[in-house]
Amino acid sequence: MANLKEIRNRIASVGSTMQITSAMKMVSAAKLKKAQDAITAMRPYAETLTALLQNLSATLDGDSGSKFSAQREEQNVLVVAITSNRGLAGAFNSNVFKECKRSIAETYSGKNVRFVTLGKKGNDLLKKTHNVIKNNNVIFDELTYEHASEIAQYLMDLFAEGTVDKIVLVYNKFKNAATQVVMHEQFLPIVPAEKEASTTATVDYIFEPSKQKIVEELIPKSLKTQLLKALRDSVASEHGARMTAMHKATDNAKDLKNNLTLEYNKARQAAITGEILEIVGGAEALAG
Repeated sequence: MANLKEIRNRIASVGSTMQITSAMKMVSAAKLKKAQDAITAMRPYAETLTALLQNLSATLDGDSGSKFSAQREEQNVLVVAITSNRGLAGAFNSNVFKECKRSIAETYSGKNVRFVTLGKKGNDLLKKTHNVIKNNNVIFDELTYEHASEIAQYLMDLFAEGTVDKIVLVYNKFKNAATQVVMHEQFLPIVPAEKEASTTATVDYIFEPSKQKIVEELIPKSLKTQLLKALRDSVASEHGARMTAMHKATDNAKDLKNNLTLEYNKARQAAITGEILEIVGGAEALAG
């Protein structure tokens, strides 16, 4: 009977775990809808603004270009790792960490690489072995343009002062609930749009009030929007990854519970059969 009691306890434990994972799946599904709507609505605007900025930068002369377009020798690189504050999201956070390690070993080998972490999990992983100069966990408590602007301004100041020569964003881009793509995206300096070799005519722009004035106002806004888009992509990816992970966990718990129930029924049947044999054996002994 001790064996039966142990199996019953395991069934109860697995059933409790299954209820928790199922509830977490439903919560993530509800949050995913809101986050998905936010990034879907924002992405066309952000991409169009970035393309406009790149095209405008391509028309600028070297002397009239913005300080954010300055191409310097990449000795000091800053990687902005965007993760989540909570776990139980499958490989969501570890994929960002792996991309950071890969970029250090391959893309930025021999360079001075520092990190800014947005999200507790990324900070916990990177601070043990790498130079993390700033961490922000509260950004995800209320993700707004104003809060993203503060972080973007901090990054722009580092680049403008010459503290870093290049800034890249590493985050999960939302594709769908089951798929997230790890992005390694350049934030600064701004990369002008490449001119196609087949292009023979030059577009004549009319600037009002002036080309330089437009660049000075457009670049900070575009960079802040780019960072906000990356943050919203990461949030939607997090909920999608957690919903998928909890769905798999619930299915696994269900399978385990079914197997344990089958094992319990077999053990119970064996115990009953043993008791019947004991009773029959005792009766035969008395009759003899």
